[in-house]
Formats: sequence, C-alpha cells, structure tokens
Amino acid sequence: MTEAVESTDVVRDVVIVGSGPAGYTAAIYAARANLAPLVVAGSVTAGGELMNTTDVENFPGFPEGILGPELMGHLEKQATRFGAEVLYEDVVSVDLEAEPKVVTLGNGSEYRTHAVVLATGSAYRELGVEGEKRLSGHGVSWCATCDGFFFRDQNIAVVGGGDSAMEEALFLTKFASTVTVIHRRDELRASKTMADRALAHEKIDFIWDTEVTGLEGEDKLKTLQLRNLKTGAESTLDVTGLFVAIGSDPRVDLVRDQLELTDKGTIKVDYPSSRTSIPGVFAAGDVTDPTYRQAITAAGSGCVAAQDVEHYLADVKDLAAAAS
Repeated sequence: MTEAVESTDVVRDVVIVGSGPAGYTAAIYAARANLAPLVVAGSVTAGGELMNTTDVENFPGFPEGILGPELMGHLEKQATRFGAEVLYEDVVSVDLEAEPKVVTLGNGSEYRTHAVVLATGSAYRELGVEGEKRLSGHGVSWCATCDGFFFRDQNIAVVGGGDSAMEEALFLTKFASTVTVIHRRDELRASKTMADRALAHEKIDFIWDTEVTGLEGEDKLKTLQLRNLKTGAESTLDVTGLFVAIGSDPRVDLVRDQLELTDKGTIKVDYPSSRTSIPGVFAAGDVTDPTYRQAITAAGSGCVAAQDVEHYLADVKDLAAAAS
C-alpha cells in the first residue's frame, strides 16, 4: 500500500478508480505497458464484491477454487509487481472534462492524469435485515452462478420477483432440493416467459405478499423470519441458503453528471471498446455491465480498457508531436 501524497505538478498517464477484477486487470496491463498506473482502490470497497465471497470456483486457473479475498490479493500483487501504485483511499470527485483530468481523494490530494479508467463496480441491493451482513458468505449470497454449487441437495430461498430472481431460482434448481421464492407482491414482475418457466418448475415454490424480516443462525444460515404484508402474520422458513435478487446499483455517483449513462444506469461504452462519452475516459467491469456481472468478464473488460488507454495515449502523443 502506498501513502497518499499532496498534489504535485506531475501528470500521470492513467489513474484507475476501483480495484475489483476489472481495476486490477487494467492495472496489470497498463503497468506492463510502462504507463505506471495509479490505482485508487477505495478505503472500504477495496477488492470489490469478491472480498465478501468465500469460495470462488469458477475463475479460470484455480481448479480447487480460491477464496475471494485471496484472489483479489493475487491480482493486486501482480499489478504492483509490474509497477502499479495502489492507494487505499476514496475518490470524492473527478473532473473528466479538464485537460489534464483531475481526480480528488477524500484526504484532499489531487491527481492529474491524461486518462482515467472507471472500474467502480456495482453494489447489490441488500434486504437490510438483522443477520444479513453477518451471514454474508455463510448462507447468504447475491450470486447464484457464483455460489449455487455449494447448496447441492439443500433447501434454499430466493428473494425477488423480477427476471433476475427467476433466473437465479431456475439456475439453483440444478443443485438444490427445493427453491422457495419469496416475493412482496401477489404476482411476479418478471417477463411472462421467465415467470411461466419458474411457476411450472416442480422444484420451485412461492410465498406471496411476504417479506424477510430477519435471518437466524450462528455460523451458518438456518432460519428466515417472515411477515405477510397483507395480514401481518409472522412465520419462519428453515433454509440453509438465501439468494437476494432484488437488483443492484452501478456505482456511478462520481460521474453521473459528466458521462453518458445507459437506460439501465450503467456507464455507456462504445462496445466492444471501453471508450465512454468523453475522450480519455474509459470504463470497465460491472459499472458497464448489467447482464453478466462475473469476475472473469470484469477482468476481460479491464484488459480491454488498459489497451484502449495505451492506444489513446499513443494517438495523443502523435498529435502533439505533429502539432509541434
């Protein structure tokens, strides 16, 4: 970890905001291209969502699986090995229209840079109930494709009523004995095709008009506390897994008024590149991806962003040389 310093007259080639698989992969490629990237990893969110994941078994190269924090540690070490600088600080503002661009940290330090890679990720929406944070990674998950395998032959539940919740529920039927969908309304918000598939599946049951009010279990999830929103009746449901599928929010607060966003709230990029609506600003990972949201897809987009930065900087230098 590098200590933050006060502002200087040095203009960096690239500053990477965020430190999940996208941010660190971008740093690895940028560092190997001799761009000396600065990674502002975040004071609390460093490492991204994988820091809250126990076993990761679907990231290539780890046949026995790997702990989420351990995987992120490997990516950070690989980035710093090639010369990336990492700050565990928070970015509080960016001026992306300026030339050079300005990245301001919570401690008051300012960094000027020719290019910025935004890899701020997204945050899963939480239920906000007792026991949820404590049991995260111990029965509570936000990603069926990441964790479903660990619940083979178990009784589990999914909270939500949209397409993503139905996709989670249907995927989980490959492993679980039963999947109970808990929804606040008396009908699904999912598309008719997804809803019909879930409603017809023999392993999926539904509890309507109900919310989860609490989670119980010492080391692992054991019981859900439920309340019917129409009658007020309270009940319990014994499950060993709970998948929360009530949506996620891309972390775009820093750039909401500066960059063009998609109708899903993600940063709009000129796919398949990582270019955004402002030259010299690139985006990668879940902050651009409302669909796949996997560590490996995020890492791949980080690679794209670093190469886009390299090409952009080369073009800028060529133009400057021609002008002189």
